[in-house]
Amino acid sequence: MAQKTRPYDSARYLKTEEDLALYMDEALRDGDPKRIAQALGVIARARGMSQLARDTGLQREGLYKSLSEDGNPELATLLKIMKALGLRLSAVPGEADA
Repeated sequence: MAQKTRPYDSARYLKTEEDLALYMDEALRDGDPKRIAQALGVIARARGMSQLARDTGLQREGLYKSLSEDGNPELATLLKIMKALGLRLSAVPGEADA
């Protein structure tokens, strides 16, 4: 008998506010803009894309596109999404690249 599988989706494992914050923090540490947008997309799916669209006033389809692997959202859009998700961007001293 063949075993049924489904693609891995990290959104299924983001259950608490702390989970969301830690996931986002890791993406921010990476510093890759595409990774940051992708992480917000995962968090948005964990919370519900339709609700996020209502909370931000943005189109659901536009959110999917902006937060996809190929998306390139503006900083203002990312900040609006983060605010609606109850997240905020902060800065801490880090190590300079050599």
